Amino acid sequence: MPGAATSTVMADGAATADQRRPLIGLSREDFAAEIAAIGEKPFRAKQMWHWIYHRGARRFDDMANIPKSLRADLAQMFRIDRPDVTALQLSEDTTRKWLVRFDDGREVECVHIPEDDRGALCVSSQVGCTLTCSFCHTGTQKLVRNLTAGEIVGQMMVARDTVGEWPNSSEDRMISNVVMMGMGEPFYNYDNVATALRIFMDPEGIAMSRRRITLSTSGVVPMIERCGRELAVNLAVSLHAVRDDLRDVLVPINRKHPIAELLEACKTYPAANNARRITFEYVMLKDVNDSDADARELVRLIKGIPAKINLIPFNAWPGVSYECSSNNRIRAFAEIVNDAGYSSPVRVPRGRDIMAACGQLKSESERARGESTRTLPN
Repeated sequence: MPGAATSTVMADGAATADQRRPLIGLSREDFAAEIAAIGEKPFRAKQMWHWIYHRGARRFDDMANIPKSLRADLAQMFRIDRPDVTALQLSEDTTRKWLVRFDDGREVECVHIPEDDRGALCVSSQVGCTLTCSFCHTGTQKLVRNLTAGEIVGQMMVARDTVGEWPNSSEDRMISNVVMMGMGEPFYNYDNVATALRIFMDPEGIAMSRRRITLSTSGVVPMIERCGRELAVNLAVSLHAVRDDLRDVLVPINRKHPIAELLEACKTYPAANNARRITFEYVMLKDVNDSDADARELVRLIKGIPAKINLIPFNAWPGVSYECSSNNRIRAFAEIVNDAGYSSPVRVPRGRDIMAACGQLKSESERARGESTRTLPN
């Protein structure tokens, strides 16, 4: 919230009030208003925005074209610092996972999944989750609170610091895509998520194309149309079952918004077309949702929707009762969907050894401290 004071948690657990106002996470309009309120002209806000989001400045002293006296005043009034990195892990497959801590001591995880010519940053929107999907590790952690827009953007800033992606470039980005698929349900924190995504898309800052941003939902149907109309980013839907009775168990929000209602909202998603298909996420669970009959019913359900199906081999976590479908069963399922004319790639699991794969994120500090990690320098 603009103008709000924050509390910084010290190593001994004590908190000290920081009266400086955070700038990271403010909308472009609110950012300009804060700078105007101290008597500066609009061009000064534009300069600062460029330094923060294009060049990745971490201190006001880095802003070379701003007078030194003003830089000192800005440092007294505002903050542009990142969240703390509690742990940074590197998988054997080069996936990175950050455990980041905010001013109140709460933590979330975010993940970078690199490819040869690109890389996706998986960003969290909540501390914990309220959806309790039975196959998802995050769902075992109760919802604590929504993240602010600044805390969402802060995950991107930390990741770009780590991979050395400042100043901003439109070519050869290691972080070329953002997926709102981390901890939490983005639509239950829509306003803050929307503000953060607009910052990512701002052409004078990080300048990420909306075509490179995917928002994933478990099925909060009333928000789907609004997202397509206001943000026009790619939509991913965590489907995971083709029958309401099973989806009620796997994805409990289905009891409120059943499959037929969810798919009707997908058919009318404003940003969907043949070039920008809706992605249906489908985790492959042995003897649960992986039969040939399930595959045929999936094809029937999505008829008329510009869609592709991501088949996700289940990623196990301690205490879970589900098992991953066999490779042969996954291939047979994919063949049925592909033969019906839908792209059905099988997601290659990434970061399993550091619990960074799909469905494995969880930020309880006691669990994180107990993990075997390969720690990287910031």
